[in-house]
Amino acid sequence: MILASALTYALGCFGVALVLNLIRLFTAPTVTDRILAVDTMTVNTIALLVLGGLKTGSALTYEAALLFALTGFISTVSFCKYLLRGSIIE
Repeated sequence: MILASALTYALGCFGVALVLNLIRLFTAPTVTDRILAVDTMTVNTIALLVLGGLKTGSALTYEAALLFALTGFISTVSFCKYLLRGSIIE
């Protein structure tokens, strides 16, 4: 019973953090701030997937979280490389 309420509370907190990151994405003054907001949104989405998997008991959400983490990492690295060098593929 306490685990279910703790998971619900954690899901709510990460949901609020995701909304705040979305606000930061639209109000960020520079491109690097927007990239960091997207990266933080990726981390929050991974946390929501893992917590949802704990709540439902589904193992499929862990695989989705892993794929989302790999995609988020690659996209952050490619955005940063594009900002630094002007191209992604050398």
